[in-house]
Amino acid sequence: MLKSPKATTPSQRNYIKFCQEKLSKFSLLKSKLKGFKKLSGRNNLGKITSAAKGGGHKQRYRKIEFFRKDISTGIVISQEYAPNRNCNIMAIFDFITKSYFYIIAPKYLKIGDIVKSGKIAESRIGHTLPVSRLPAGSLLHCISVKSFEKSQISRSAGTFSLLIEKTIRQGRIQVSSGEQRFLSGKCLATIGVVSNDLFFLTTRGKAGRSRWLNDRPKVRGVAKNSTDHPHGGGEGKTSKKRNALTPWGKPVKKGSTSRSKNKLVIR
Repeated sequence: MLKSPKATTPSQRNYIKFCQEKLSKFSLLKSKLKGFKKLSGRNNLGKITSAAKGGGHKQRYRKIEFFRKDISTGIVISQEYAPNRNCNIMAIFDFITKSYFYIIAPKYLKIGDIVKSGKIAESRIGHTLPVSRLPAGSLLHCISVKSFEKSQISRSAGTFSLLIEKTIRQGRIQVSSGEQRFLSGKCLATIGVVSNDLFFLTTRGKAGRSRWLNDRPKVRGVAKNSTDHPHGGGEGKTSKKRNALTPWGKPVKKGSTSRSKNKLVIR
C-alpha cells in the first residue's frame, strides 16, 4: 500500500513510500544475520566499475535460502523488512529438520501459512518444486538457471516468470523483460509473484534519502574538464551526441547489437 505523508517540509512534498507498519524491522533469526561491507562500486581488484556509489547507512545482510532442494514442510512465522532488498522476506520454521530460514516473500502469503518444498509439495503459492512438476501457465519466482544450483531469476520486487510450456526433461519460461529461455526439468522454482509489486511507484523525495541508499550525485560528461571526460572542455555548452563516448574513450553502445551467446536463451 502506497502512502504520501502530509508535506510539513519541502522534502515530503513529492515523497511516496510503502506503508510498512505491519512489517518487523528487527530480525527474528539472529543467526541468519551477517556483516555487510559497502564496496562503493568497486570490484575484487579495487577498481571502480559502477560510478557514483559510496556512503550509505550501515546494513546487515539477511541470509536467504535460495536452494530449497530438500523435502521440507514449514510455517511462516514472520514477515520482515530487508534493508538491502526491495522486496520483503519471511522467516520459516521447518517441522522436519526443526530449523529456521528466510525466503523471499511472495504476494498473498501470510503469517501462519504452510510452505513446502520437494516432490511432496503441491502447486500452491510459496511452494518450491522442480519445473517438470509445475503446471503450464504458472507464475514463478526464485528460479534456478541450472539444476542443483541456487535460484537466480525473478527475485526483485514485483517480478515473476511465466511457464509457457514444459515436458519431463525441460521447460520454457518468459521472464519479466520478455526474454524466453529453456530450463532443465530438474531446475527448482517457487510459485507466486514477488511481494512489493508497487515498489516502482515510490519516490525518494530528497537527495539525502539517496545518500542513505549508497547513491551519490552523478556529473554529466559535458560538465567536466577535458582531462576527466572525452565530452568535457570547450567554451560554453557543447554537444557531442554524434560521437558519444564512455569516460574511457570507447563508443557508447545504444541497445543490444548482438544476440546472447547462451543457447538456452531463444528470444
